[in-house]
Amino acid sequence: MRVLRGRADSIERDREASAAVRAWVAEHGEPAVRVWTPYRQVAFGRIDANEDGYEAARAAASDRGFPPVERDVGGRAVAYTGTTTLAFARFEPVADLRKGLDERYERMTVDVRRALRRLGVPAERGEPPGSFCPGEHSLQRDGKLVGIAQRVGRGSAITSGICIVDDHEELADVLEAVYDALGVEFDPESVGSVAKAGGTGDPEVVRETIEDVLVGEAERTVEDISAFLRQHLRDT
Repeated sequence: MRVLRGRADSIERDREASAAVRAWVAEHGEPAVRVWTPYRQVAFGRIDANEDGYEAARAAASDRGFPPVERDVGGRAVAYTGTTTLAFARFEPVADLRKGLDERYERMTVDVRRALRRLGVPAERGEPPGSFCPGEHSLQRDGKLVGIAQRVGRGSAITSGICIVDDHEELADVLEAVYDALGVEFDPESVGSVAKAGGTGDPEVVRETIEDVLVGEAERTVEDISAFLRQHLRDT
């Protein structure tokens, strides 16, 4: 199991990392895990980009110190503080794009829920009404604190998500402005966090716990994501 740590040297470069890892997994047939702290940003989905209020929503994010970016998948906007909001991803080789989708979602949901319980947060499946980036695969405890998504491409699949460790009020503030501009229902009280649910507010402790559960008993090869990109993209 390849374990990638850290973040690249810019928002754009960090986003490119996921594509690079997916390609590597497809080529080598070895799974990989990455749990990290993305840069401060509001990441808009393709659905958002087609809304009449999209430019106003981008401005609302910028005004609050959250650089707006657009991701190349669906879903609604999510926000990262740059310090206490984690992203996690498990990359797996796949031979048949038509198989395994539900199983990968289930394993990720079970694993992240197990990690949260280790941290003292008995999270349950589902999300409150008016949650950010609403979807079927979420975990909640005193608000939504985890959302999970999946993308499948030629030779590999990435099951990934967001985990809010702390600063849920700051996230609720920027997301309220963003969703209001988009004309989408959002309840700021629906935003949860590990700390709000009674767990630790230390993102490194949460990161280590999620990583440990996602890797499981597999033998680990640990590598910094920037070193991985330099080696495998031949970019110095």
